[in-house]
Amino acid sequence: MKDLPPLNALRAFEAGARHLSFTKAAAELHVTQAAVSHQVKALEEHLGFALFRRLTRKLALTEQGRVLHPVVRDAFARISDTAARLKSDGAESRTLTVSITPAFGAKWLIYHLPRFWEEYPEIDVRVHHSIQPVDLRQDDVDIAVRFGAGHWEGLVSEFLLRVDYVPVCSPSLLEGDNPLKRPEDLCRHTLLHEDDHSGWVQWLAVAGVDSVDARRGPVIDDSTVILHAAAEGKGVALGRSSLIGEDLAAGRLVKPFDLTMSSDLGYHLVYLPSALERQKVKVFRDFLVDAASADES
Repeated sequence: MKDLPPLNALRAFEAGARHLSFTKAAAELHVTQAAVSHQVKALEEHLGFALFRRLTRKLALTEQGRVLHPVVRDAFARISDTAARLKSDGAESRTLTVSITPAFGAKWLIYHLPRFWEEYPEIDVRVHHSIQPVDLRQDDVDIAVRFGAGHWEGLVSEFLLRVDYVPVCSPSLLEGDNPLKRPEDLCRHTLLHEDDHSGWVQWLAVAGVDSVDARRGPVIDDSTVILHAAAEGKGVALGRSSLIGEDLAAGRLVKPFDLTMSSDLGYHLVYLPSALERQKVKVFRDFLVDAASADES
């Protein structure tokens, strides 16, 4: 490599030339004014010509200084931009940010993620929980799972998991003084509602039961909390079929009645049209689709 001037001296020169002040350059570089002056003088000695004309109370660039300054400025800018891009590319290749609802994360995704980590150890999954949908065009999120009918303008939406509703409760409610044996027995138990009363109103109508007040019981906006309360014997919840499999298998919850209410809603994968061009997003999308398909079969 050719005889390159000292980089610290070039930094001092560039800042001094930009500000036309060694004092301001020193403040930017977090050094003393004397240190900047010393570095610039060392650079001038290395080059064999003056870069500044030191006037009373101000600096001015010499002709050589005016020629050199844009070259040094652009070189440092290119180094900074390239380093930032490489850093971003390196982080991008490792980190996958997924936005999901707390219930989907706690009751479905958490049981499948270990296999993804095992198969793709080079991808660091960052899970963002939110009840409110994120803006995929603005927020730092690669892919999301949303609950709804599957129509989000400007985004690709792929159906992932069907959601039907079925009453669930603790096994303890099947015994005791008021055992749950028929839908009509719900009148002696607490109904747990998610967001509003509409779910139980519709399920009881499907069941043909009009002797139970569907509008009594607490309303909770988190289905994870509702399922936990049901497992603790605090009441009967309407569980989303795709989120209760592990609780049923473990015996934490049971279905007191074999009557399921169908729904047009479900969980969908949502992403920008260009998202699958990134390999990490594509493999995660494929993994979730395969896992959901296995669950549904």
